[in-house]
Amino acid sequence: MPIPAEVTGEEIDPDVRQELMSLPKGLAEDVARNLVMVAQLIDEDPEQAYGYSRVALRLASRVAAVREAAGFAAYATQKYSEALAEFRAARRMSGGVELWPVMADCERGLGRPERALAMAGEAEVQKLDKAGQVEMRLVAAGARRDMGQLDAAIVTLQSPELASSAVHPWTARLRYAYADALLAADRESEARDWFAKALEADKDGATDASDRLAEMDGVEFVDAFDDSEEESDDLADDVSDDVVEVDEDDDEDDDLDEDDSDDSVGDKS
Repeated sequence: MPIPAEVTGEEIDPDVRQELMSLPKGLAEDVARNLVMVAQLIDEDPEQAYGYSRVALRLASRVAAVREAAGFAAYATQKYSEALAEFRAARRMSGGVELWPVMADCERGLGRPERALAMAGEAEVQKLDKAGQVEMRLVAAGARRDMGQLDAAIVTLQSPELASSAVHPWTARLRYAYADALLAADRESEARDWFAKALEADKDGATDASDRLAEMDGVEFVDAFDDSEEESDDLADDVSDDVVEVDEDDDEDDDLDEDDSDDSVGDKS
């Protein structure tokens, strides 16, 4: 797959670069460039990112970072079985537990929420950092909802992290998930409060909390750009009509001039 010339591979994370040092230099550079493309495209064009991940995988399947990138690309394109296999391989190679929550979420994606819940109770969860534990809580709550256990999902999300006023990278998503669960349980007033709290913490636009709040408040957004386009089209139509009318008037004037000219010739004769 083509890679822009400006992508050198130097953009890669230093930890990943360290892993790639086990490869010959030229091969390491090719793998790095493909991994950069995966990182750049995974949000805006996951299918393209997936394609680059497959190239990297063919080049260096024994590098944990490559298997992890391939897993996330497959996950982004909802290829959950493939993603789970790649995450498991990456975990075997690295020995880490960081991928445990996303592995559990793959189980949800495969229609096995009970397996995700079982993973939430494993010892690996205790080895996760705070962000990982919050992510695992989100996955477990999602699994509860998959199983129709809405009240249990709400209880699962209730935690010191949710109650804390401190804002962390995961705060907005945790508050949003709680608000969404409350709304599903017809607890609208509480849900609105938590959507507002999610919006306060969402500095990067990771959620659509603002849209959900507006929807609950009955606010409708009007696309000003579309309106201006319609007005421009209407104006163009009006101008076009005026031009046609002017042309018709000019034609009538020409006809009158021809009649007058004919009359003048008749008078001279």
